[in-house]
Amino acid sequence: MASHIVKVLESKFITHDVKKIRVERPSEYSFIPGQATEVAINLPQWKDQLRPFTFTNPIDTKYLEFMIKIYRDHNGVTNKMGGINTGDELIIHDVFGTIEYKGKGTFIAAGTGITPFIAIFRALYNNNKLRGNRLIYVNKTSDDIIAGQELFMMFKKDFVNVLTREKTIGFIGKRIDRNFLIENIVDFNQQFYVCGPESFVLDVNKNLLELGAEPEFLVFEQ
Repeated sequence: MASHIVKVLESKFITHDVKKIRVERPSEYSFIPGQATEVAINLPQWKDQLRPFTFTNPIDTKYLEFMIKIYRDHNGVTNKMGGINTGDELIIHDVFGTIEYKGKGTFIAAGTGITPFIAIFRALYNNNKLRGNRLIYVNKTSDDIIAGQELFMMFKKDFVNVLTREKTIGFIGKRIDRNFLIENIVDFNQQFYVCGPESFVLDVNKNLLELGAEPEFLVFEQ
């Protein structure tokens, strides 16, 4: 397994618990939007502790970017990532992942499940090919939304913002269950992209299949 030590170019919080980290991009290092790599911190006691993170940068940038949720409730890798600053070093490995763009459809994401889609959206938007796609994005509260302004700018009326623990004007305050899908999706004969916690992906996929979606039209991390 190939690995690269890369220097952190930028590190800043973009929500109360999500940090955007940009690092050097090794030469000849490429990925398909939606893919990920395993990342470790280049310190003796941490460099063997690998965690998967998705690339969020457009594919043609000179840097690599990750949006990482920081869990402060235990002394793990993401808690340590919260203290990573410009000039520190990370270790990145080979690229992997089954999420990639296969045509226009509906993207359904929960929380940091939006991250594989961000690189896809940026690539499509930069090539004027995003129109005709739709995003349903669920979070607990409005403070948890990652890249909300950018997503709204790209999708406009095709962005359905769902909050499960907060009622705010302009947002739908409910969970994404079978009834929600029936109310918000007109055609189930289309491409669907699903990402979020494992239980969320299983539930959404099960409901989509029961409502008529074709198994080969479901794109998710397997």
